[in-house]
Amino acid sequence: MLIRVGYEIAVEVTSPTAVYTYLNVHPQHKKDIVWASPEETAGTRQIDIHGNEFVRQTLPEGETVLTHDAIVEVSGLPDIFDEHAAQVDPAHLPAECLPYLLGSRYCETDRMSQIAWSRFGHYQGGADRVRAICDFVNAHLSFSYGYARSTRTALEAYNERVGVCRDFAHLVITLCRALNIPARYANGFMGDIGVPADPAPMDYNAWVEVYLDGQWFTVDARHNQPRIGRILVARGRDASDIPLFSTFGPHRLNKFEVWTEEYKGLQSNVGKHVRPARRISTRYGPAGRSPHDLGLSPFVNCMI
Repeated sequence: MLIRVGYEIAVEVTSPTAVYTYLNVHPQHKKDIVWASPEETAGTRQIDIHGNEFVRQTLPEGETVLTHDAIVEVSGLPDIFDEHAAQVDPAHLPAECLPYLLGSRYCETDRMSQIAWSRFGHYQGGADRVRAICDFVNAHLSFSYGYARSTRTALEAYNERVGVCRDFAHLVITLCRALNIPARYANGFMGDIGVPADPAPMDYNAWVEVYLDGQWFTVDARHNQPRIGRILVARGRDASDIPLFSTFGPHRLNKFEVWTEEYKGLQSNVGKHVRPARRISTRYGPAGRSPHDLGLSPFVNCMI
């Protein structure tokens, strides 16, 4: 299956400004790119401590448009989750999993431990416990882009009972970690493939990876069903590790568009078609409003 992904972001700065971005597909998917234009975001590419690629660059004064359009080959299979996977005792976890057991900026495991054990402690661990957590979070939180707030933590989402995809992910992560299940935050592209079209604006998505029975599995409490065509961009402890777009100076976000959809043309025609029609980005309001106006930091800005 071929999936078309891309973005167009227009940023305006008043003086040369350093920018870090996590916008392009994860290194594990580079081999699956069958066509791309242009050759990804300009700048210096580096790998962070979690194995993600990010781009560093300095934007010149004025408006800069960052854009990328690519076609990626995927299996076409839905997310795999082993319903019989067992929880691994912390004493036997690989060292790489240990950071994903601890609290982090948006995931207050210490403050949610009692809640986690009282609600899910009676499950035998492993897949049953993770499934129960996802079912709970899906039912407990109401989703709307209007609920977006860049400072909301997992505990605040739990108490407020609202959020966007990152809040669903943070709450699942926190509950899993409090129950000694390694869990990490992931974001990337995911379109409406194999499911009815979502009326919500197209956007980057956030989900969770949990470690059970010696491997990582994808779970997504926001949609709460296996999905097709999920393409990873980055993973970390929570959203603070992998902000889509971080600036180190005042800026104005003039445009933010994302597209993700199945490419149904012939592979020989790749690159001969215009960008997909479904390019929606209303979540940040009308063009011309600044991130500060929209409740986002004008300096360092975590968008998902």
